[in-house]
Amino acid sequence: MDESQKHRSGNPAEGSDTEQAAVPSSPDTGTQPGQTVEASGQAPRGGSRLYKEIIEWLKALAIAALLVFVIRWLLFAPFIVDGQSMEPNFESGERLIVNKIIYDIRAPKRGEVVVFYVPDEKRDFIKRIIGLPGDKVKLEGDTIYINGVEMDEPYLKEAIAEANSRGELYNTREGFPNPFITEDTVPEDKVLVFGDNRSNSKDSRMIGYVNYDSIVGRADFIFWPLDKLSLVEHTAPVQAEEPAGNAGEPAENTGS
Repeated sequence: MDESQKHRSGNPAEGSDTEQAAVPSSPDTGTQPGQTVEASGQAPRGGSRLYKEIIEWLKALAIAALLVFVIRWLLFAPFIVDGQSMEPNFESGERLIVNKIIYDIRAPKRGEVVVFYVPDEKRDFIKRIIGLPGDKVKLEGDTIYINGVEMDEPYLKEAIAEANSRGELYNTREGFPNPFITEDTVPEDKVLVFGDNRSNSKDSRMIGYVNYDSIVGRADFIFWPLDKLSLVEHTAPVQAEEPAGNAGEPAENTGS
């Protein structure tokens, strides 16, 4: 066996370390010893890079879809105001973002504008929370009493004053309690809700108290039409004798 044959048939163990298993250099490819084809910048590397980019895009799209699902179905949701029951503060056709998680963190508060599901109607309503569990509520004409205390409603102050200036009541419909709902104390785990448009609102005066479990969430943001773009003010009723400067205190600060 000549020297060249000896070299080709030498002991496989010699020089067989995996780091040495490389593609031989050739004049055509310019590959140096110790380089693989992929590392040389040939076609396989381009294909691998494209494959990796596709995988990264698929991952990004999957994460985006998951975020949309979480935000849309678990955290926030868009709703459309349908009807006049919340005028003058909300108009039919306005689009709102509803916070669906807030009442998983804490209980509802007076003055908060909420969206809730009414099984008998098979649809969602939007109203304002007036009474909390344990509250004794009375609505007589335009005057509301909570636990025997006469309350002002800052969010209706101008509308009530305008109606009264014409010698009319703002609320020309049922008071509370009434023949439909005779119990005047809000039960546990329920809220009492009224529409801001007292003369044109189907609310707790007719449908009764609203279960916590029926509340979809709190209306937090008006995003359409663009000229109404704003955060929703959650203003609670305040004692009638309180100074006007405190009338706009948000519900979160009432301690209710």
